[in-house]
Amino acid sequence: MEPTAMARSPCSAVSQASLPSARLVPGRLAIRPRAGLALSNHAAARRLVARCAAGDKAEAETPIEKSFRPFPSVMDINQIRDILPHRFPFLLVDRVIDYKPGEYAVAIKNVTINDNFFPGHFPERPIMPGVLMVEAMAQVGGIVMLQPEVGGSRENFFFAGIDKVRFRKPVIAGDTLIMRMTLIKLQKRFGIAKMEGKAYVGDDLVCEGEFLMATGSE
Repeated sequence: MEPTAMARSPCSAVSQASLPSARLVPGRLAIRPRAGLALSNHAAARRLVARCAAGDKAEAETPIEKSFRPFPSVMDINQIRDILPHRFPFLLVDRVIDYKPGEYAVAIKNVTINDNFFPGHFPERPIMPGVLMVEAMAQVGGIVMLQPEVGGSRENFFFAGIDKVRFRKPVIAGDTLIMRMTLIKLQKRFGIAKMEGKAYVGDDLVCEGEFLMATGSE
């Protein structure tokens, strides 16, 4: 028994139409509609063929460098520098791509071979140190902590503790580290916050943990 034929798109049906067997009429398109291709007249057939041809051409000619959308920019590096006290070589956040005041921040760190830790970690296999991944995530948490919505001083914050940290996959030169820090619990009176952090490269979870952070007084 032959397998049941799968449904075809109009473009597929046009591409597989039996053109040689169609009756040629001067000035008209030589296409004989088949089952699954309902064309009321030759004008509709011409429009469908043109649309399919244009779609195939656009798909074939789109270069790979134009196939990826850029990350959004909620805060650029200058705005980040206005919030975080860190500077080179220890500022590990390049851009904030999503942010909800008092709740969470999502930011990226572009990991490049020019980062100053790669010559020693490791010369033959450049891997971002796990402690610096944790530090980068803490800095994203600082962006949440030092905002007025959380009562932050906008001057400084401190690492008070980390727990349940796991490193799932190595992060290497050329990766983009995407970090989400979510505020779980806040003791405003004492300026202490508990946060959940997750870091990704693409769809892969590379690091996660719980962070305890405290703001400094003004």
